[in-house]
Amino acid sequence: MDVDALVAAVRDGDVRLHELEQHADADDAAAARRRLLAEETGAELETVGAYAFDAAVAEPNIENMFGAAQVPMGIVGPIAVDGGAVDGPAHLPLATTEGALLASVNRGCAAIRAAEGATARVLKNAMTRAPVFRVSDVAEASETAAWVREHVDRLAEVAESTTSHGELRGVTPYVVGDSVFFRFAYDTKDAMGMNMATIATEAACETIEAETPAELVALSGNLCSDKKPAAINSIEGRGRTVAADAVIPREVVESYFGTTPEAIAEANTRKNLVGSAKAGALGFNAHVANTVAAAFLATGQDIAQVVEGSNAITTAETRDDGLYASLTIASLEVGTVGGGTKLPTQREALDVVGVRGGGDPPGSNADALAEIITTAALAGELSLLGALASNHLASAHEELGR
Repeated sequence: MDVDALVAAVRDGDVRLHELEQHADADDAAAARRRLLAEETGAELETVGAYAFDAAVAEPNIENMFGAAQVPMGIVGPIAVDGGAVDGPAHLPLATTEGALLASVNRGCAAIRAAEGATARVLKNAMTRAPVFRVSDVAEASETAAWVREHVDRLAEVAESTTSHGELRGVTPYVVGDSVFFRFAYDTKDAMGMNMATIATEAACETIEAETPAELVALSGNLCSDKKPAAINSIEGRGRTVAADAVIPREVVESYFGTTPEAIAEANTRKNLVGSAKAGALGFNAHVANTVAAAFLATGQDIAQVVEGSNAITTAETRDDGLYASLTIASLEVGTVGGGTKLPTQREALDVVGVRGGGDPPGSNADALAEIITTAALAGELSLLGALASNHLASAHEELGR
């Protein structure tokens, strides 16, 4: 069917809106939805429909597509980072609608470059899925937990049979009365790995049901914990746990931030540590979510996982007549293959970073992306803390017309 016929079929009740791709190509289906929505709502949808990719490419990522959301994208860097997976300067595209964000991150990047760079490392890599089982009592709960502890190798064999890349790193039992949770942790290489972990865990759950009294209630029991604030992710990590740090000489602090190492260290203690503790926060930082969300949008990550990505601690102290600053993100969930990384815009952004596709060795591209994002977020922390310590935050926004 052409677009006119698709529109008529929906109006006549012969075809439902979500069924259009069964009768036409993806671009015509999207065009028909735009026309129907424009007629129903009076909205002008020309810009929404002016996307630059074949809609069929996006079919694995979206349903009922009628266009694309275009978010301005800017560049930060070069980011001078000595990483475990990246060595040397890199650029990072950020997509955001928040004015002054890229200027702030770039200022921090410039200070880090002047200080001869930052160091970054992926400390841990473990994507998790935690099913919940039902048992009759705590005796059965103990029996089930004991069986799983003794048969992790067998569960690994079953789980890994579902994937050519994922590796089961461990299974941790948690018992609450007649509920038994098992937190499966996987190395998912260059994939963010949520789907991989889910499919692998489902296979392992079948073995647990066959060998123990436990009955599976839900494949996700929220101890994972995906897209929700959770202390377990702060402690155990999820995805990649990444740290970056830098020592900024006094003269660089004064030149780039217009303040002193002592003032930035005090602002960090009173704001990010004491203030966050008083608020009962999980993240003890200034605005890590800003950089993480913008990087996720640009590079095709699951944007809802900025919840975990903001689970970070910023430290700052005077050292050697300069400023030592660090950022540790407990659960940064990123990948360079799969999901939104296959979309054309996001593929190009990953090419800018130099990490598109699978790495050699496997996992190295996603490690590099995690190190670069964390270092950029550290730059953003330094810049905002500097603005606060020098009382320049409001004037910076005013100067940039925000």
